[in-house]
Amino acid sequence: MDLVIAFGIFIAAVVAALASGVTVIAALAIGLAAFAVLAVRRGFGFSETSRMIRKGMRSSLIVVYVMIIVGILTASWRASGTITVFIEYGVRAISPHIFLIVTFLLTCLLSYALGTSFGVAGTVGVIFMALARSGGVDPVLTAGVIMSGLLFGDRGSPVSSCTITCAAVTETDLMDNIKKLMITAALPLALTFIFCVVVSWQNPIGMVDTDLLSAMHEEHVISLWAFLPAALILALPLLKVGVVRSMLASIAAAAAVAFFVQGFSVAELLRFACLGYTARVSEMSRILDGGGMISMVSIILILIVACGISGIFEGADLLAGVHEKLKAITERVGCFPVMTVLSAVMAALFCNQIIPVMMSKDLFADIYEQRGASRTELAVDIENSAAIIVTLVPWCLMCSVPLGFMGVGYGAMKYAVYVYAVPLCYLLTKKRFKFNV
Repeated sequence: MDLVIAFGIFIAAVVAALASGVTVIAALAIGLAAFAVLAVRRGFGFSETSRMIRKGMRSSLIVVYVMIIVGILTASWRASGTITVFIEYGVRAISPHIFLIVTFLLTCLLSYALGTSFGVAGTVGVIFMALARSGGVDPVLTAGVIMSGLLFGDRGSPVSSCTITCAAVTETDLMDNIKKLMITAALPLALTFIFCVVVSWQNPIGMVDTDLLSAMHEEHVISLWAFLPAALILALPLLKVGVVRSMLASIAAAAAVAFFVQGFSVAELLRFACLGYTARVSEMSRILDGGGMISMVSIILILIVACGISGIFEGADLLAGVHEKLKAITERVGCFPVMTVLSAVMAALFCNQIIPVMMSKDLFADIYEQRGASRTELAVDIENSAAIIVTLVPWCLMCSVPLGFMGVGYGAMKYAVYVYAVPLCYLLTKKRFKFNV
């Protein structure tokens, strides 16, 4: 009963935060306090409970370090013109009947390279939505195609905060997880691409908004050198270079391009790295402004507090009774279906991606271990359920923020084929995949 009360306080705090517009970090802090009190009531001393919290928070430090680098990476790509040059050549490749195909492929590529659905939705997504509206293509359909591309990278990129967090909390190798995720993504990706081919042919684009392209040319020098940062982040991991080193190499290349090609000073580049990029042309501000270490502060704080909560759950074994009930259910219907349903519930309650990912680990880690399943299997199952199912909850940030950037409603999600295809295809084909124990 006391666990139900603690969860009730947590959920009430989240609802109150959402209703009042207060950051969800405050609700997480209240939840942390509620679960800490619960641990004390169950016989753990204050110092022991504090130690649990610190242990959980320490586990987030490697992810925090990577998140800071990701923030600098996104700012440096904006400054170097990398995002702009991709859009420029993507638009050049557009002919009337392949607009939605190009939109999907370019969104997949950039979301994988940058690992941020919000960042890509607010840049590439906004631009392609403007092109769709000016060219007579259904904006709701276009937004659905973009959402599929966004989730491809957010779920499987080596620089995605979700993928990095999942690897960290499950104590698995990030690149090994990525390989498995790419294999399980093959069929959903193929189905989504076929869908895009069909709808792209049925919805040809007319005229292209030349004013937007002109503003892009005023903002940046369109140079092939701007492809270098993206080439490094895509190629180096394939050459077995570590993810962090690959990101640092990409940042260095982007800084060089921004300095020598785009004409930014060292002082400006340092400011962008800390506070985010600021566009020189006002028309591009809404599209390109952002990134930098400051953009990751909210995610980092959420992660640290959520890890503190996870530390209490693990140290005080608060979910012992829940584990037994889950074990009985999973024996009848399987772990992955149960995890998917619970992920949807947690996304609806907590409105973000990190908490369902971390709670799925807390709820299912022991069950997987007892069944002899590997941690890699647990990580891939979480990525194919908790990491992606949150997008189907209308008020969850993973859904509402990108759609808000693009100026469309939830109706666009019916065209986000990849979001449905990943859990469904994995559910039907999981027995064919092999996981190391």
